[in-house]
Amino acid sequence: MIRFALALLLAVSSFSTQSQNAIPAPPELAAKAYFLVDANSGAVLVEHNADVQLAPASLTKMMTAYVLAEEIKAGRVKEDDMVKITENSYSQNPLFNGSSLLWIEPGVDVSIADLQRGIIISSGNDSSVAVAEHIAGTEAVFAEMMNTNAKRLGMTNTHYVNSHGLPDPTHLTTARDLAILAKAMINDHPEQYKIYKELEFTFNNIRQYNRNTLLREDPSVDGLKTGHTAEAGYCLVASAQRDGMRLISVVMGTDSTKARKNDTAALFNYGFHFYQTKTVFEPNTELAKPRVWKGQQDLVPVGVLELAALTLPRGKHDNLETTVALNDEIVAPLAVGDAVGTVTVSLDGETKLEVPAVALEAVEEAGFFARVWDTILMFIAKLFGASQ
Repeated sequence: MIRFALALLLAVSSFSTQSQNAIPAPPELAAKAYFLVDANSGAVLVEHNADVQLAPASLTKMMTAYVLAEEIKAGRVKEDDMVKITENSYSQNPLFNGSSLLWIEPGVDVSIADLQRGIIISSGNDSSVAVAEHIAGTEAVFAEMMNTNAKRLGMTNTHYVNSHGLPDPTHLTTARDLAILAKAMINDHPEQYKIYKELEFTFNNIRQYNRNTLLREDPSVDGLKTGHTAEAGYCLVASAQRDGMRLISVVMGTDSTKARKNDTAALFNYGFHFYQTKTVFEPNTELAKPRVWKGQQDLVPVGVLELAALTLPRGKHDNLETTVALNDEIVAPLAVGDAVGTVTVSLDGETKLEVPAVALEAVEEAGFFARVWDTILMFIAKLFGASQ
């Protein structure tokens, strides 16, 4: 293998002196489960019972809103579509007694835009059912759509029965799966995600406030969703961004609204204070330009095709080292993205990131005689290499 050692030059962090100190253990919370992950690098900073299946309560509506956003993106639903309210989605449905509602009524058509805010801001069970029926005909079919999307996103321990999250023994999810869903909402539907930051929504002359009170107390927080039932306890999935670093927090099964808020704030403060996320490779970063055989050009730029980020203790990015290990022979034809080796990023001898080294440009196959000549040269190179 041909190896290239590259010193990764990054800006000197103002926190480098702090990084010499050991990072303390994360906070221990009274919640049933909690999880803290960097949205860009995927680094898990804190986890407790992250894969234990629990009742999600109104955190369910994150998936309801995600499916709706998918339908809007696909053009099958429009924000100005008017939805007929059925008896099932009527706010006075006995199933909804004592629960959060948008207060919609049969005979009054409601726009998708209003129902979307009813789901996200007002946490309305009635608006969730209205959207489910409008999209899928029945809530049961909509739940199948929810489960299909959960499977596609990699939410392996989640099963939905309804669109709102009222208790059912088989309606379950995990803290890790909810973080996956939150990341998907942020990345896949940035315009729809902005709704999660809206502080209030007025419908039918009734003003309701976003139950995620961290939105008012911490300007770095811009979503996502609260939930509560007697079975689930008080839950909160939130995301915050500070200095370009985005974290997603999941707290499930606390005993009060105050506890879920404080636990979430504790996780964010821990993560942002002790860790830092930086881009290691921008898209299309060239790291080497090796010989390519049997091609219409002699050299091919090789590197990392997609953005790559790393979350490390503050100040540690300055010590990263990148190694590119290329295949002994790189032979045309090559398409953009074809793997020709491995890129490894290490810190103090420990591998932190390993991604394929890929061709950044396509290389067409050379003509017959050029290929024959390169075959001879490759044979000679192997012969001398074996004799050394």
